[in-house]
Amino acid sequence: MHKFIAMVGTNSDESTNRKLLQYMQSHYADQAEIELMEIKGLPIFNKPENHEIPAQAQAMADKPENHEIPAQAQAMADKIEQADGVIISTPEYDHSAPAALLNALEWLSFHIQPFVDKPVMIIGASYGALGTSRAQAHLRQVLDSPELRARIMPSSEFMLGHSLQAFDDQGNLTDQQKATKLDGLFKDFQVFVEITKKLKNANATTYEEVREMDWEKL
Repeated sequence: MHKFIAMVGTNSDESTNRKLLQYMQSHYADQAEIELMEIKGLPIFNKPENHEIPAQAQAMADKPENHEIPAQAQAMADKIEQADGVIISTPEYDHSAPAALLNALEWLSFHIQPFVDKPVMIIGASYGALGTSRAQAHLRQVLDSPELRARIMPSSEFMLGHSLQAFDDQGNLTDQQKATKLDGLFKDFQVFVEITKKLKNANATTYEEVREMDWEKL
């Protein structure tokens, strides 16, 4: 059985994106182990002044604390590295992913590399009719950046519009067509995870490239 991390892409206490991930956690419990991950509580990313790049201090490269990485971010990275894949549910603010989610990804790419070649499924819920199409496109671009280099499942947008009315009292999706689509996408993601395991020929080189990125020049 696959183990997935489900990242709540907002710091809001009342989020339909969290409800969507909780629905998946319960609905697919017989197919995969899904653990919710919150991004609340992370400090605003500001590149620490005393960071050391691996080229200058290779002996310190395996000690994230020397780069002033918050303990919460390091714990998140450890869980992501151990998981088979990551599901990110994002709202849409001003045609983009939330600042809190981008902030988390910045910490998760600062001298730690949990997303390198990690399978990622992007979904999203919003109060409006259009769902989160622009935010998802934005998030794909960020996750494909040289600092993260995730493996994003292609052609897999799941956009839950009018999300305040989308769940019943038990937390289940009320739109059967949407539920059926999510079922199919989740099965596809599990196949994508297995395919990704076979696409590891350049993984070691890619990991080292990300690891050795010179943050003095970023």
